Amino acid sequence: MGNDCAHILVIDDDLRLRSLLQRYLQENGYAVSCAKDAENARMFLKQYIFDLLIIDVMMPNETGLEFLQKLRKDSDVPAIVLTAMGETEDRISGLEAGADDYLPKPFEPKELLLRINNILRRVPKVSVENDKLLRLGKFSFNMATKEFCHEETGLVHITPVEQSILCILGQKNGQIFTREKLAEILGAGQSPRSIDVQVTRLRKKIEKDSKNPRYLQTVRGKGYMLLTD
Repeated sequence: MGNDCAHILVIDDDLRLRSLLQRYLQENGYAVSCAKDAENARMFLKQYIFDLLIIDVMMPNETGLEFLQKLRKDSDVPAIVLTAMGETEDRISGLEAGADDYLPKPFEPKELLLRINNILRRVPKVSVENDKLLRLGKFSFNMATKEFCHEETGLVHITPVEQSILCILGQKNGQIFTREKLAEILGAGQSPRSIDVQVTRLRKKIEKDSKNPRYLQTVRGKGYMLLTD
């Protein structure tokens, strides 16, 4: 799928890989910029608006995860983390740092392309029958347009996976979904543990007190459910 409106920033200290990814993604319809390290990436981010970041974990001076953790303080731009480490705990570390997806090296370029397309198309898609609006205190979420808004400050960016979690739980208000069921519906490499990470991140955006949630609740031993106003 070509998407010539999307601008991707590749952040990797390996010149050969940067060049290969840039050429491959451009051939598939994306605008691509490349940064050799975290400092270089920040210069790009000050000058341009990007739709997605591809970040290598093992970089000199500042790792990709350290860079992403700092970036997440003021930006929710979708990010895919690339790393030679493929263990589950390493993947969880990437998600906890704020990554939307995680791809261990070596990888097939086509798989990366599919993951990029999935994120930019806001998949996994969750069918919505109508323009149902979820009311969550001062926040509202339109399940059809995927717009998440604060009544005073306006539109708030949430990641595609967070949008999907709200759609799934919002269509069955008060119904419990197990972590395993949510991971199955979301697909795209999700696991019960990664669902916990995603829910924790989403709570920090929705709840006044994320440790004592009013809306996105944990049912001990069973799973998660959403209780709207």
